Amino acid sequence: MMLLLVRYQTKPGARDAFLRAAAPLAETIRREDGCISYEYYLDAAKPDAVLLVEEWQTPEHQQRHMAMPHMADLKRLKEQLVCATAVRRV
Repeated sequence: MMLLLVRYQTKPGARDAFLRAAAPLAETIRREDGCISYEYYLDAAKPDAVLLVEEWQTPEHQQRHMAMPHMADLKRLKEQLVCATAVRRV
């Protein structure tokens, strides 16, 4: 199993817009082969912070996920609404 913690710092006031736009993409990702879990969490103390917890059956599944066409949509969304991203593999 592979677990990723992805911390997003959205642009000021953009967290809700980011989550609304990311929701359909998340549903698509959850149906990908090898995806165990793909969930967003909010930080009550930091209104522009979002934590994404991804679980994959194998690192290979996650690598295939990164090459999916809908990931280009997520990249464009992040360019518009996110100012920083930090990824930690657990």
